[in-house]
Amino acid sequence: MSDRGGRREVPDLRVPADWAEVTPEWMTTALRHDHPDAEVATVRLVSRDDGTNRRARFELTYHHGSGPGRVFLKAEGAHREVHSRNGNLFNEPLLFASGVPLEVEHARVHAAVIDRPRLDYVLVMEDVTGRGGDPRDATRPLTVPQAAGAVRALARLHSRYWQFDPTTTRGLDWVNTWAPTAGFQAGLRTYVPTGLARGADRLPDAVSGHDGDAIVDLWARYVAVLHRDPVTLLHADAHIGNLYVLPDDEVGFLDWQVVRRGAWSQDVGYFLMGALTVGDRREHETALLATYLDALEVPAGTRPTWDDAWLHYRACAAYGSAIWLSTLGTDGYQPREVSLVLAQRYGTAFADLGTESALAALE
Repeated sequence: MSDRGGRREVPDLRVPADWAEVTPEWMTTALRHDHPDAEVATVRLVSRDDGTNRRARFELTYHHGSGPGRVFLKAEGAHREVHSRNGNLFNEPLLFASGVPLEVEHARVHAAVIDRPRLDYVLVMEDVTGRGGDPRDATRPLTVPQAAGAVRALARLHSRYWQFDPTTTRGLDWVNTWAPTAGFQAGLRTYVPTGLARGADRLPDAVSGHDGDAIVDLWARYVAVLHRDPVTLLHADAHIGNLYVLPDDEVGFLDWQVVRRGAWSQDVGYFLMGALTVGDRREHETALLATYLDALEVPAGTRPTWDDAWLHYRACAAYGSAIWLSTLGTDGYQPREVSLVLAQRYGTAFADLGTESALAALE
């Protein structure tokens, strides 16, 4: 893991409305922070995916100087109004434009461009497959040792920003504290009922016995406690589909669009319950939670006790269950089988861990 801090905002670039607008001159400007002597000669579109976001890979050659042979671009897509309503639209570009250091493995960002009037942005970043990065999804879960390394990384991130105040922390004044906003709930209430119907034969009775509004109410109750101290900087969307694994088994974190200020449990619980098989999670979750707590470097008076940590962890299944039932209820966000697997993993954790009673104890 290397520190990739330093501001990456490039105000004199415009967000391309179409990938054809990514010219050698545009790319030369985008790379100048990290490669000031590079002049791009050609850009060739290798692949594109215009789904939830617009994503593309480009191969580059150079007139002179040197730079990456391939870059990955991410821009806003068809769901910009949804992302804006959820409070997620500009989080990722703001994070990398700020240059604040992150204590986890992540893709190097060469440039961040934000176009507020058009509700758009673009990130020019490293293609992690060039370092052997292996992007994962629910059909390819992590091993227990990989998960242990990842929770240690989350502990480093959380320790650095433990109890941070966005109004006084340079570069993070835009970070929202977790809250069950009406905008976020609106999408969940629309799609969770369909997800429940689609996943009915894969869900435990503890989940399928609820209707859509009840599932979202549980999500809202959990999110409503995440503002309590000690809070920290959260990736906040650390599911298996936003992870990659390097050849040395270090886990990297992609897609920082949901970044929030809130309680550590939302990152750790959401990560462990989705990144491992049900069997591995059941067998190893207490040891992995202990690994996280042992890795925290925070003031003694703010360190979670085991009982408090276990209670918060158990409650976190309310978050993942609602998110992935909602995703399962949509078309086009994620492949159906991926959503089914994750809805089942979080739903099984919900039943195994007595999430409703844990949540009641937190309130």
